[in-house]
Amino acid sequence: MEKTLVLLKPCTLQRGLVGEVINRFEKRGLRLAGMKMMQLTDELLNEHYAHLREKPFFQILKDSMMCTPVIACCFEGIEAVRVVRAMAGSTNGRNALPGTIRGDYCMSNQQNIVHTSDSLENAEVELARFFRPEEIFDFESSNLKYLYASDEL
Repeated sequence: MEKTLVLLKPCTLQRGLVGEVINRFEKRGLRLAGMKMMQLTDELLNEHYAHLREKPFFQILKDSMMCTPVIACCFEGIEAVRVVRAMAGSTNGRNALPGTIRGDYCMSNQQNIVHTSDSLENAEVELARFFRPEEIFDFESSNLKYLYASDEL
């Protein structure tokens, strides 16, 4: 099973959407394997968003990610990275399709509810950035046989 990172951004906390967003991932069949609230630091965001360092919005992005705590989540499932990205929708909420998290809950390119890992390789790096190994739990879900066919497990 793949594991992937989801960060519930400060706008999600401010708007009271935390439970609703987590609920959507769980209803889809993804297993919550880790979750914690944390205040992001400038150093952590410099590392996490290093690929955006030269963009004109870099400081605005960092400031918005530090205005309140975030909730870091680890979700697990078959093809979890791809499924979570599809559920999140287009980065710019104005372009996100209805039915996606961003399409249903945002109108912004930056205040866009969630950060999601974009590849399995990045998910592994990002999970290690936000979670210690003992903060991600591996336990058997009793409903796996109702989520997947036996040949998928």
